[in-house]
Amino acid sequence: MFISVNEITETIHMIQSEHLDIRTVTMGISLLDCIRSNPRDTADAIYDKIASEAGRLVPECESIERELGIPIVNKRISITPAALLIGKGTRDDAVYLAKQLERAAQNVGVNFIGGYSALVHKGYTDSDRVLIESVPEALYETSRVCSSVNLATTKAGINMDAVRDMGLLIKRAAELTAASGGSACARLVVFANAPEDNPFMAGAFHGVGEPGTVINVGVSGPGVVKAAIEKVRGRDFTVLAEEIKRTAFKITRMGQLVASEAASRLGKEFGIVDLSLAPTPAVGDSVARILEEMGLEICGAHGTTAALALLNDAVKKGGVMASSHVGGLSGAFIPVSEDEGMINAVRCGALSLEKLEAMTCVCSVGLDMIVVPGDTPASTISAIIADEISIGVVNNKTTAVRIIPAPGLVEGDTVNFGGLLGEGPVMRVNPGRSDDFIARGGRIPAPIHSLRN
Repeated sequence: MFISVNEITETIHMIQSEHLDIRTVTMGISLLDCIRSNPRDTADAIYDKIASEAGRLVPECESIERELGIPIVNKRISITPAALLIGKGTRDDAVYLAKQLERAAQNVGVNFIGGYSALVHKGYTDSDRVLIESVPEALYETSRVCSSVNLATTKAGINMDAVRDMGLLIKRAAELTAASGGSACARLVVFANAPEDNPFMAGAFHGVGEPGTVINVGVSGPGVVKAAIEKVRGRDFTVLAEEIKRTAFKITRMGQLVASEAASRLGKEFGIVDLSLAPTPAVGDSVARILEEMGLEICGAHGTTAALALLNDAVKKGGVMASSHVGGLSGAFIPVSEDEGMINAVRCGALSLEKLEAMTCVCSVGLDMIVVPGDTPASTISAIIADEISIGVVNNKTTAVRIIPAPGLVEGDTVNFGGLLGEGPVMRVNPGRSDDFIARGGRIPAPIHSLRN
């Protein structure tokens, strides 16, 4: 891939002044060939394969960082959804697998390993049920394992039994890690239409349609986009969209370079570049501040959803021109606790749970890193999930919920998770009860427009 001198100069400036980085290089590994007759033997074989396949991942990424001068913030692994691997195992067997995944992640030096996951959008298998029931304990016993559950698709509808169960499991995971504000829930996400090549945590898993081993890269540059649109302050929306597209193109080119280089050095297939504007708690690295630079007084003001829609669309359009393999989620993330502008908007009262839900209709993911009072009923958490997931199903897009009921905390409190997870202000939840609605169970049918054949 040809990179011009001007592109190199611009990239250096973006890295030094505007928080541009490779947010993650994620190695996806198929573990289907590790299945044995005994689930403990399967877990041991999985440990061995991860150690073998990913042993050079971190050193090679660090070498690329030194040689190209491009920061690679996270090195991660995604695996085949674990529910497909445990067979007739018990909950204890599933937790043993989680511990082996943790041990493997520590051994190879990655910060997270994703794929302690189940795909239950149309119903449960026995192994799905075992794995999902083990999630709270598995997350409590580990620090690098991430879990996800896909419980709806546009083609299948919404598995409301799973929605009900996830409310209870999220509460349980929070209670087990009450000392850290319910931090286990930061590694647990529920999806509609989950992508199989997503390199970002906590939702990454290696889909069964993926190659045996693949390198996926996630690029992020909110600060770069904000700096770019500062140059067109006051200009019309066509000019604004074009500036974002050009900037997204440059960012994606950098991701393509790193992804190709990492795949080549590791002898693995290159998968996708995921261009997602994923913020951090650092000042100058905020999606909310991009929206405010467009002309909003504060994120959450009227016009925020329209601004986010423009941003998300322009980012995707610019990215697909720079790489033939843009995938994953690709767009704008709005995780509250990980974005200093979002945190400020919540504290000022400008951004509510209801406004965030409206914004998720047009962004890349959904209600992400939302902290709610610890006494929020499990049925209410399930209902929040159902609302968000229905947006994804009806609009044929990926949506997700990563919600944290912080034990002992109430609206207005703050919980500090540290690092990239930031700090979350506890948000108000509508006090109306949803118990009878969630208790119905069953499946919400797929929308009529899912019948496309």
